[in-house]
Amino acid sequence: MVREVAALKPTPTDDRLSGRPRRAKIEGRAIRVGFILLDHFSMMSYASAVDALVTANLVSNDRLFSHSNFGISDPRVPSDLGIDLSTDGLLTNLNCSQDTRALDVIVVIGGYRSPLMYSHQLTEKLKSAASHELAVGGVWNGSLALVQAGLMHATPVALHPDNHALLREKYPAVRLADKTHEISTNRLSAAGPSSTLEMMLEWLDFAASRDVARAVREILAPDSLSASSISSSHMLQNDPSLPEALRSALQLMRANIEEPLTSEELAACVNLSRRQIERLFQSHLGTSPSRYYFELRLTQAQRLLVQTSDSITRISLACGFVSSSHFSNCFKDFFGESPSVARKKNRVVK
Repeated sequence: MVREVAALKPTPTDDRLSGRPRRAKIEGRAIRVGFILLDHFSMMSYASAVDALVTANLVSNDRLFSHSNFGISDPRVPSDLGIDLSTDGLLTNLNCSQDTRALDVIVVIGGYRSPLMYSHQLTEKLKSAASHELAVGGVWNGSLALVQAGLMHATPVALHPDNHALLREKYPAVRLADKTHEISTNRLSAAGPSSTLEMMLEWLDFAASRDVARAVREILAPDSLSASSISSSHMLQNDPSLPEALRSALQLMRANIEEPLTSEELAACVNLSRRQIERLFQSHLGTSPSRYYFELRLTQAQRLLVQTSDSITRISLACGFVSSSHFSNCFKDFFGESPSVARKKNRVVK
């Protein structure tokens, strides 16, 4: 008997997989991040970036990151809120040489009213930082400073929509990112405050760990977390940074909840061996295909419990469990409460 598998929708390919940022490998000390603040910088963007670093330190019970601020010509820099921020020094104080550099990452923070032309000093400092393999980034129109320094020819740049026309007119060779934040090898860019936080959360995944990034997201952006891994899986399957085979496997899992595929069937559908697909999941998602699939089905069941009046037996079958008793045991082990308790709690809250 031939097994019928739900159709797989085509997913776009991506040739930037080799352009992922390297995980920081700095032994025995914090990763040092410096923010260069342009006049009238976005306070919300700056706060989002700093908050991500500070929270990462808190959740890890370690000083993973340190940060400092720099002005270009004045140690007190006006923000877009009319509040001046006292910095730790001027741009001239930054040393980017390989042996004595004070920073590992430099991020230029711009804003709606920040200047669009940048000083020769800033341009040269960014070039020096990049030549000594520091990671460099830009937020809002601060990303244009990287473009002006000639540092974005090999990678797309995320930029505030107000500056898209300027980029196309003055720098036609530079590719505009198709999303609001972009990370590639030693380059980071974000279009505005919300995307700055997303940029930092994605960067934490590599600079610290997936667990730290997840914990920071749960604190700073709980509204961006899906109530279940169903939505997370949907976002992952459309994440162009992941290998196409992995994205296809995730889409197949979502499409085959009621009759789960075996690991062998899943691997065959994406033209991989079982061992290859297990390595793919472990490398990118930190788990096995079977565990990911299992949690996907459980969280689908959780959603059905709280959003429908279907019986627990019907929900268990709809999510690929052979019996309601087996489903109830799995659900309780995973969520810490039985399906019936979870349903009652949700109804009480409503």
